[in-house]
Amino acid sequence: MSSLRAHDDTWDIATSVGSTAVMVAAARAGETERDTPLIRDPYAKILVAGAGTGIWEFMLDDSFAAKVADTDPESATILEHMGNYQAVRTHFFDAFFADAVAAGIRQVVILASGLDSRAYRLEWPDGTTVFEIDQPKVLEYKAATLAEHGVEPSALLHEVPVDLRHDWPAALSAAGFDASLPTAWLAEGLLMYLPAEAQNQLFAQVTELSAPGSRVAVETVGVQAQDRRELMRERFRKISAQFGIEDAIDVGDLMYHDEDRADVAEWLDGHGWTASAVTSQTEMQRLGRWVLPDDADGSAFSEFVVGERH
Repeated sequence: MSSLRAHDDTWDIATSVGSTAVMVAAARAGETERDTPLIRDPYAKILVAGAGTGIWEFMLDDSFAAKVADTDPESATILEHMGNYQAVRTHFFDAFFADAVAAGIRQVVILASGLDSRAYRLEWPDGTTVFEIDQPKVLEYKAATLAEHGVEPSALLHEVPVDLRHDWPAALSAAGFDASLPTAWLAEGLLMYLPAEAQNQLFAQVTELSAPGSRVAVETVGVQAQDRRELMRERFRKISAQFGIEDAIDVGDLMYHDEDRADVAEWLDGHGWTASAVTSQTEMQRLGRWVLPDDADGSAFSEFVVGERH
């Protein structure tokens, strides 16, 4: 269980779970500036710079990783792994949407969208509608920041400002969602912030709203041993102290470490979907982005699951 979460908590872009969206956007910004990036997100840096967290802006400093490597090479490798993971994850789900629209799907729902900029940066076919669901303040920040820079969506975008623990299906329908049409759903960077029961409820609601031919893509939750989590905490405490990073958020404290969490692919297979999964480690190795030892604990890493509704 998370030590910093409550069933009725809320956040903006600079606090709690909201700040993790800034972390992910910072990773996308860093990847975009590589010589041979896996993904390109021209809006990520804009969104990070205006978020007011200060913490994740260190990831935009080219010299940051080199300075860490000078004093703690293993921590530098972990930071590199984190950036690579975000790039590979984004690449995988970008491809999922490309496949979905190629199959004729024109309705998209991004659950807990955070600072996801796919509604703006991907090339959507004419007639595509994207629904973004997240906390009101998170959606307000993203929309206002991109508008200030003259950035417009590349699809018809509907923002649905509602907490996923509330009646989000009603809010989604009120925003124009059509449950009779096949939909491409994305749950990326979400499940770790939900307890097991809420995860099951979320997928039950998605299933109820999904017409035949709908597709879903999910990032699952890796299971990391407690001693490993403590080791990671200590490493990041040292990095924070070294670089004077104040109020550094321990992302692990925002997550629900729930042993009863269902296997997503198995759950989908048992509830009207045909699902398949690939481990993030396998995908990172395929794309040449694996920098950890080959004998690393595979259960600590997430899977990327895709499913199609019968």
